[in-house]
Amino acid sequence: MQRSMQAEGNRNGSGVKRLLTSNEAIAEAVKIAKPDVIAAYPITPQSPIVEKLAEMVESGELDASFVRVESEHSAMAVIHGAATAGARVFTATSSHGLAYMFEMCWWIAGSRLPAVMAIATRSIGAPWNIHGDHTDIMSLRDAGWIIGMAESAQEAFDMTLQAFAVSEVVNIPFAVGIDAFTMSHTAEIVEIRNAKLPERRQAYRILPGMEVAVNAVTMGEARMKARYDLAIDLEKSAEVIERTDGEFGSYGGLVEKYRLEDAEYAVVMAGGWCGDAKDAIDMLRDEGVRIGMLRLRFIRPFPEKAVKELPSEVLVVDRANTGIKGILGMETAACGVEVKNVVAGIGGLDVGVDDFYRLFGKFVDGKLEKVEWLI
Repeated sequence: MQRSMQAEGNRNGSGVKRLLTSNEAIAEAVKIAKPDVIAAYPITPQSPIVEKLAEMVESGELDASFVRVESEHSAMAVIHGAATAGARVFTATSSHGLAYMFEMCWWIAGSRLPAVMAIATRSIGAPWNIHGDHTDIMSLRDAGWIIGMAESAQEAFDMTLQAFAVSEVVNIPFAVGIDAFTMSHTAEIVEIRNAKLPERRQAYRILPGMEVAVNAVTMGEARMKARYDLAIDLEKSAEVIERTDGEFGSYGGLVEKYRLEDAEYAVVMAGGWCGDAKDAIDMLRDEGVRIGMLRLRFIRPFPEKAVKELPSEVLVVDRANTGIKGILGMETAACGVEVKNVVAGIGGLDVGVDDFYRLFGKFVDGKLEKVEWLI
């Protein structure tokens, strides 16, 4: 996260600079977005997001209906219903909370409803663990959501605002991911810009008294067509993300390209730990090694074009696995790119600058196996 302020000069306009955690930065962005309905069930480490929003509603800073639900499943059900009626909606969760609401995540995506959810990414048991990796948010990748991964508190703020704007154009829910504790509970300087979002829009609304059926049993061809349309529109959301990037921080759209201009070696990663990895890349650059990073700002839609433009030597470092392989490693390889894949940082296992320096050095020296775990 040391590199969190690198986009400072690119952001449009000026605002008040404050020392905020990523949790607090997201809450500030939500306040600016002025949601109509917030559904909240606390779970470590996202609880401070909804706690801060509750304080804003109680104090009158934010005019919203704050619904305290009995479970995460209910939280997603509440915003599903509210969004169906045309309300701007928000919730937040983590880990087992996301797993509990998983059924409703499919319902809201399949219903083509705009919504925003913050996920403080955390390991899922067993064995029990409350610390950070990307296991939870990666489980959402097939449900039909846009999935963004911030690197800093500033980017968490900007991406949350962008999430409302994008979601309401493409009628697809948007998840904003931040790394547990290293981002959710670590304070950085954040510029709070009072951005003006477009008026709420969506493809349809269903109000009391309307004679319609919602999500009736859909057979064969109609069901497949609905799933196909969602898949196509999810891919097309990349155009909206790229087009609105300059309004919400100018980070590079789907990806950030860090020192890739003349790189012979490329590292592919996502999330808050990319800041430490960039420091390691700088150290190797000082030694004459031409290495850079493709930081995946979005997991869905997956930035296939940018991946295909990488040099021939590619290392993907994952914080979530499927079997022995990392999830991003498999997704990158599916683009037709030959990769080396390392799984690391599961359950909050610390990976710092020195660890990345050694790992990247081993990659450059050709000493990595096809798939390795950094334990």
